[in-house]
Amino acid sequence: MNVNRASFSTKARTWLLLAGLTALFIGVGAAIGGAFLWFFVAFSVLMNFAAYWGSDKFAIRAARAQEVSEAEAPEIHQIVSELAQLYDVPKPRVYLIPSDQPNAFATGRNPEHAAVAVTQGLLQFMPRDQVKGVLAHEFGHIKNRDILVSSIAAMIAGAISAVGNIFFFAAMFGGDDRDNPLGAIGALAAIIIAPIAATLLQLGVSRQREYLADATAARMLGTGEPLAEALETLERGRQAVPMQVNPATSSLYIVNPLKAVGVANLFSTHPPIEQRIERLREYDRSRGLV
Repeated sequence: MNVNRASFSTKARTWLLLAGLTALFIGVGAAIGGAFLWFFVAFSVLMNFAAYWGSDKFAIRAARAQEVSEAEAPEIHQIVSELAQLYDVPKPRVYLIPSDQPNAFATGRNPEHAAVAVTQGLLQFMPRDQVKGVLAHEFGHIKNRDILVSSIAAMIAGAISAVGNIFFFAAMFGGDDRDNPLGAIGALAAIIIAPIAATLLQLGVSRQREYLADATAARMLGTGEPLAEALETLERGRQAVPMQVNPATSSLYIVNPLKAVGVANLFSTHPPIEQRIERLREYDRSRGLV
C-alpha cells in the first residue's frame, strides 16, 4: 500500500462525504420548508464549527474516559512516549476508558492536539508488545492526520441520528401535515435516511483508514506481527466482553466494540479482522521476516 497516496485519498473522500452530508441537512430543511430551512442551515454551520473544535471532546466524553497522569499509569505513558519519539509527533494526552473489553482509539484535530484512549481491559489482559502494537496503530492515525476527519465523522453521525430521532418523535406526536405535503416528505426522509446516512458516513471514513493505520504501524515498527497478534486478542476480547458505547463513535476504535452478527457484518464500520491480520503478515513475508 502506498501510504501517502492512501492517506490523501482517504482524507479527500472524507471531506467530500462530509460536504455531501451538510448538503443533505440543508436539503431536508428545504423539503420541510419554512423556518426549518434556516434551522438546518444554521445547524450545519454550527455543526461543522463544533466538529472541528470539539469532536475530540465529544469522543472522550462518549467513552467516559478520564485523563491519567504518568504517575497514575507509568507503563502506558512510557509506551506512548516511545512511540511519540518514533513517529516524530508530540506526545498525546492519555485517557483510560472504564471497560474490561480490550480496545483503544485516538482523537484530536491534529498531532499537536491529539489524545489516545485505552480501555482498562487493554492494559489488564494484553502483553506489552501487543499493547505497543495497538498504540502504534493509533499513532498511525495521528501521523496520517486522519484523527480529525474520523472524530468529525463520529460527531456528525451522532448528530444525524439525533435529528432522525427528533423527526421520528415529531411525526409520532406532532400536528397535522396535510397542508404541507413536502414537509411530511422531508420529515419522512429524515427519519428513514438519517440512520442510513450515519452508517454510510462511518463506512466511508473507517475501512480504508484502518488498513492505512495498520500499514503505517507495521512500517514504523519494522514488523506487522505485534499488531497482528494484538488484533487476534482484541477480536477474542470483543466477542467475550460486551462494551457499552455510543454507536456513532464505534468507528473510532481499533476494532468495532459492538457485536455484529449475520447481515449486520456487511455494514460493519471496520474491515474484517482476518483480512487485516493477513495484510500485516503478508507485509512481514514480503520483507523476509517469516
